[in-house]
Amino acid sequence: MPKVSVVNQTGSAAGEIELSELVFGIEPNEAVLFEALVQQRASLRQGNHKVKTRAEVAGGGRKPWRQKGTGRARQGSIRSPQWRGGGIVFGPTPRSYSYKMPKKVRRLALRSALSSKVRDEEMVVLEALAFDAPKTKEFTKVLKDLSISKKALFVTADLDETVALSARNIPGISVVTANGINVLDLVGHDQLILTKDAVKKIEEVLG
Repeated sequence: MPKVSVVNQTGSAAGEIELSELVFGIEPNEAVLFEALVQQRASLRQGNHKVKTRAEVAGGGRKPWRQKGTGRARQGSIRSPQWRGGGIVFGPTPRSYSYKMPKKVRRLALRSALSSKVRDEEMVVLEALAFDAPKTKEFTKVLKDLSISKKALFVTADLDETVALSARNIPGISVVTANGINVLDLVGHDQLILTKDAVKKIEEVLG
């Protein structure tokens, strides 16, 4: 079982914690991780691209010239696709790019991402994370005490408005709940900081 040191908000050692081998100690599956990232990024696409067909382009109601006798090719409208300013054939229309992955594959991707953080020593376990009031200054002090200078993802067991509000103005810092962790956030941050309660909750769900 992988072991990780536990620290408090001031950065002082507060013991060790044994992590679940099934969740934090597997061999990361790179292919599944990649597939999960592609799926999540695809789901974030707005898909609101739109072009106008010849039925939607304004104008072009009159036949530009008579059918026969001019020596030119027959034309029915100056908004046909072959005309400049005409409608577009087979252009993009609004659609959703999202798709689903099997539940077991999604969970394997999460376990792979978490195990990668432990393997690369990019994970810190906090004894607890709490503030008396929303203060960005207090959260900045925690970052300094924990020697965090890169992009970091903080994971709490449950939604804590005080913690979330304290961190929201700090660039590169994100706060999510244990139920809200996802592969894109885990891979997109250099460091992962979990509270002890969050670790238990994650192990309950993914173990």
